[in-house]
Amino acid sequence: MEIALKLQNQEEKLIAACLREERWAQKKLYEEHYSKLMGVCMRYANNQEDARDILHEGFIKIFKNLHKFKVGTSLSAWMRRILVNTSIDFYRKAVRRRTEDLEHAQYEPSTEVDAVSQCTEKEILEAVQQLSPVYRTVFNLYAIEGYPHKDIAARLGITESTSRSNLLKARVKLQKMLASKYSRNGK
Repeated sequence: MEIALKLQNQEEKLIAACLREERWAQKKLYEEHYSKLMGVCMRYANNQEDARDILHEGFIKIFKNLHKFKVGTSLSAWMRRILVNTSIDFYRKAVRRRTEDLEHAQYEPSTEVDAVSQCTEKEILEAVQQLSPVYRTVFNLYAIEGYPHKDIAARLGITESTSRSNLLKARVKLQKMLASKYSRNGK
């Protein structure tokens, strides 16, 4: 219990120093959370360069809104939420509602059921990054972040059925990409 209180006290001091715009504190906060938050950005971005842009834009928002953070809650979760929202904003700017209708969705089960389990985390991330921005965003929000289709539709300005359609298409494309990679590499 004493260790938890010390860590919470250290976090509060770090936040206070960041609020005073002390560069050492901002650097420490950035460095402590960089890799975890970069992972969030990589799931939404086309490539590492876009992910870095999202990350840096997100940190600007974090520092700008740090006064809104409620001490005693999870700083990591609060920062993660900002990065997810920044990723969505990045997506909105890049793709102005380029969606496809549910009528064109087709379900094609993969013949390589075991392909995903044979892939590394890096291979799966690379496959997700190859999805179109709309598929990637819906997939991440639903499968990774746990948002329901109603919330995804509201955030992206699309219908719930379009969200479901895009998720289905994203899953089918991922299955095909990973099955293809699995069969090519002979794993």
